[in-house]
Amino acid sequence: MLRRGLSRGLWIVTTVGWTPALMAQGLTVNDAPRRPGEWGFRPADGATSATTPPGFVWRPQTGASSYTLQCARSGAFDKVAYEAAGIKYNCHCPRKAFAPGQWGWRFRFADKDGRRSSWSKVRRFTVPRNAVKFPLPERAELLGRIPKTHPRLFLLPEDLGELRRRAKGDLKPAFDALVRQCDKLLAKPPVTEEPPTYPKGTVRKSETWRKIWWGNRRRTVSVLNGAATLAFTRELGGKDAYGHAAKRLLMAAAEWDPKGATGYRYNDEAGMPYAYYFARTYTFVNDLLTDAEKAKCRQVMRVRGQEMYRHLCPRHLWHPYASHSNRAWHFLGEVGIAFLDEIPEAGEWVWFAMNVFANVYPVWCDEDGGWHEGSAYWNSYVSRFTWWADVMRSAVDIDAYDKPYFSKVGYYPMYLQPPGTVGGGFGDQTGHRRSVHTRRLMTILAAQAGNGHWQWYVDAHGGPDSEGGYIGFVRGVLPKVEPKPPTDLPSSRCFRGIGQAMLNTNLLDAKQNVEVIFKSSPFGSQSHGYEANNAFLLYAFGERLLIRSGRRDIHGSKHHRLWMHNTKSTNCVTIDGGSQIRHVASAGGKITRFHTSDAFDYVCGEAGQAYGKLAKRFDRHILFVKPELIVIFDRLETPAPSRFEWWLHALDEMAVGGQRDITVSSGSARCRVSFLAPQDLKIAQTSRFDPPPRPRVKLTQWHLTASTPEPAETCEFVTLIRPYRANETPPTRASIDKTAYGYSVEAALSSGKVVVRLNAKDGAALSLDDVRAKGDVVAVRFGADGKRSASFVGR
Repeated sequence: MLRRGLSRGLWIVTTVGWTPALMAQGLTVNDAPRRPGEWGFRPADGATSATTPPGFVWRPQTGASSYTLQCARSGAFDKVAYEAAGIKYNCHCPRKAFAPGQWGWRFRFADKDGRRSSWSKVRRFTVPRNAVKFPLPERAELLGRIPKTHPRLFLLPEDLGELRRRAKGDLKPAFDALVRQCDKLLAKPPVTEEPPTYPKGTVRKSETWRKIWWGNRRRTVSVLNGAATLAFTRELGGKDAYGHAAKRLLMAAAEWDPKGATGYRYNDEAGMPYAYYFARTYTFVNDLLTDAEKAKCRQVMRVRGQEMYRHLCPRHLWHPYASHSNRAWHFLGEVGIAFLDEIPEAGEWVWFAMNVFANVYPVWCDEDGGWHEGSAYWNSYVSRFTWWADVMRSAVDIDAYDKPYFSKVGYYPMYLQPPGTVGGGFGDQTGHRRSVHTRRLMTILAAQAGNGHWQWYVDAHGGPDSEGGYIGFVRGVLPKVEPKPPTDLPSSRCFRGIGQAMLNTNLLDAKQNVEVIFKSSPFGSQSHGYEANNAFLLYAFGERLLIRSGRRDIHGSKHHRLWMHNTKSTNCVTIDGGSQIRHVASAGGKITRFHTSDAFDYVCGEAGQAYGKLAKRFDRHILFVKPELIVIFDRLETPAPSRFEWWLHALDEMAVGGQRDITVSSGSARCRVSFLAPQDLKIAQTSRFDPPPRPRVKLTQWHLTASTPEPAETCEFVTLIRPYRANETPPTRASIDKTAYGYSVEAALSSGKVVVRLNAKDGAALSLDDVRAKGDVVAVRFGADGKRSASFVGR
């Protein structure tokens, strides 16, 4: 039964008749902790849930036919406050919010013969008073919200009158643009010949394979997105000829082999757009289709939809880190909505997609808004997800932007790429990304979330950038948002969920900004966020100075795997030439400390485990004496004597005058690198890649190594980096002294100096001026008059 909770709008569900003495019937729950690459038990024991109710996820159990979930306010479970039985998936999001306070949860399973397992261990979690209400309706209620008639995606039958009116009014420019697209499609229809399969003997990842693989995607998009555009425009009052042309394209594509060249498992880059563009066209043009044509469409999409579903379910609910699967699930959801009650399995596709969204999405982050795969994949995947957000809002009345992640998602590009930034940070295909490339997605996010900071970011890049097409038309109804410059925000931010810190001096303009980007990620080096942990990048005054090197020629090529996935491609440290473990979830790091202020930024990461057996420890401390000096202190320990190589990468050849005098240049920006310790480093520089990218990729970059001369089990690097403009002459004076606890560094600033104590003994106390504290770093700034102006303790 239901009873009111303590707070307005909250419910607690109690069950009648549950008997604690009910015994397990010979089945035992597998409660083993999560392994790398697994989603893990959620909420984890001791966690605080950002939402109420939380999404519950548990390890799938061998032989399970269904699950029962129980929640209680006491660990003894003497009184059950919530129970859900007959759960199909290894996850569940309740339909009502939980009251604030302490909770415990457990689950059990039943097999096909009805035998019940023992209960799992109890995991405790907290629902704070500020938790966001984010329940998931029960299946019947949720599916019942979807219209029985068409259209069902992006717009509903009841929306048509208002949208047609606005197509003649304030949205006429957008409608006219659609008409121009459609007239071009009528004049020159897309080629509807079925795309080719790979010829016998085609080598996967070869240039021949690549041309067919991506060409088939383009052919699919051309035909079916063209069809969707024609059908949608006709719905708004466009020519009947648009609808008939859409129907011809749709039925031509329906003749393609569903498991052939555009099949999901054969080529998912063609199979995914086939699925969602086909579904959109079908629902937009539905009234023009004959019963036989509808039957043909259903037959085709049943095959394609089931192929997607079997690939995704149930695996994605426990192993959700396959990159492509993180868009495939909501594309399947679109198909399910379009064909609900017309394909027998369609309701299950929708229910699965909604369970992914409620319980296992997004995966490359936590609630703080980052994205492990990097800004290029963030832009691509979140942009596509916003389609599903639009569909959910209209079809099932669920607002994705109520979810905590989406309330912070726009801060990731703001801190990573202040306006005018060249370079997209860590992650695949980010090297040449500019901040303006995010404008279109930020236009959507700012409008959907109503966030003034994000709207300011959009305006700083020239104002809103509509996606155009039929989706852009629908989004034209969103309200305007007042911009708010980020002057009330700190200039630096740590995204702990992805283990990245962006240390900035100016969020308003990259030309005035110096930025250090640091990575030490709990996601390891998996997927498209493969760069080494404890690596860093340096951007200054709108230029890339110290970069992550290489360029992806094709995913999985030799250059991609053996150079870009290797630690040597980043500003990091190799051990006897050896890399951190490449491209795996287990090669994790962790940001252990972060601090930001006007005078100092500080971040520390630990990444020893990322090297596997090569290292026992790798702590990297970065102290940013804003805006002109970066102090990097590295502590490494290995199980056997080793040599250590400190890598730097730049666009142009570096000028080397010795280990304390290395100049990096890029456009109007410069930086001077000084390796203060250890002494007698061997400096080498090359522009060669090993292995190089494919010949069609023309790329020149420079790589410098500072190598220790003799093997040792421990190594400590102390490095200074001074960014400056090309027309400036920065101070160069710096000294280092070995002390009983570690190092003392003194360096001149443009006005005054900074003194830094670096602790090489765990737990030792440091003193400087009248500052005495246990910590890894102590720093004091002195003005030109010799007076202390700022101090910092990193601990």
